Amino acid sequence: MKLLTIGIPCYNSQDYMEHAVETALVGGEDVEIILVDDGSKDDTGKIADRLAAEHPSIVRAIHQKNGGHGSAVNMALANANGIYYKVLDSDDWLDRAALLRVIEVLRGFVQEGNGVDMLLANYVYEKPSLHKHKVISYDGVFPEDKVFGWSDVKRFRMSQNILMHSVIYRTKLLRDCELELPEHTFYVDNIFVYTPLPFVKTMYYVNADLYRYFIGREDQSVNEKIMIQRIDQQLKVNKLMIDAYDLTKIRNKKLRNYMVKYLTMMMTISSVFLIKEGTEESLAKRTELWDYLKSTNMGMYRMVHHMALSKPMQIRNRAGRKIVVWGYSLSQKIYGFN
Repeated sequence: MKLLTIGIPCYNSQDYMEHAVETALVGGEDVEIILVDDGSKDDTGKIADRLAAEHPSIVRAIHQKNGGHGSAVNMALANANGIYYKVLDSDDWLDRAALLRVIEVLRGFVQEGNGVDMLLANYVYEKPSLHKHKVISYDGVFPEDKVFGWSDVKRFRMSQNILMHSVIYRTKLLRDCELELPEHTFYVDNIFVYTPLPFVKTMYYVNADLYRYFIGREDQSVNEKIMIQRIDQQLKVNKLMIDAYDLTKIRNKKLRNYMVKYLTMMMTISSVFLIKEGTEESLAKRTELWDYLKSTNMGMYRMVHHMALSKPMQIRNRAGRKIVVWGYSLSQKIYGFN
């Protein structure tokens, strides 16, 4: 059994996937790398097979019909032999020193005969074209280098969210919570981090910049224009998150507050893009999204509505919408996303 499975979904990734694999190979025999060729139309499949042949004890290649990012994550998870599971997108990479430190921590858990449900590390927004990078750390939120629970978590700042980039889950936990991401749907990484949270009892934070999140390709799913074009996908994810849990019944207050914060953030992002698109149809979709939450669970609606982020999102007049767009643009500059 491997210590850590790193699943790498690949679709038309021939130009950058090898770099992702090279950075994951630093983990050596403690690591299993599963490359899932998601019906690529370029040489991704051939490269995956070559890398598997070159590193037979570490790299595995799986080929499937195109099912989207979520389908590839599901496939890697279904075939994972690692005690822990990490997703690495094929255009991103891992920091060598940080990965070795994480591996050492995971190895210590196994040697001591215990473990945690979720390990967290920092991630970095990388914008090589602008020679910029922005580190998102969790200092001040999580205790460092010790096992802790939700009751030990401090207040999250606006920029501090648990994303797919920062999280490593225990593989058994993901299977126990029956995580299965929808196929042919973008932005399912939000479901990946959100759905397992109520199952997480123990955590560990390594204050190291592990995940390097590349921003800048025009065809990237987080490109703002692409996100607006695919807003229906984002709305689908929002509704799946609304349906996943009745947050009013989450007993741990700090876990509940964080999940409300994350759901609010997701609905805020969708609302901003619908406002930026500005058509009657898009504004109607924004109204429908908030009405969906209200009609599904009034208690959850009140919890989300009381969050500071959510209130401007429901302003109906033009001046209010301009304020929302300005606020989003300012946050974008500060935090460096998209």
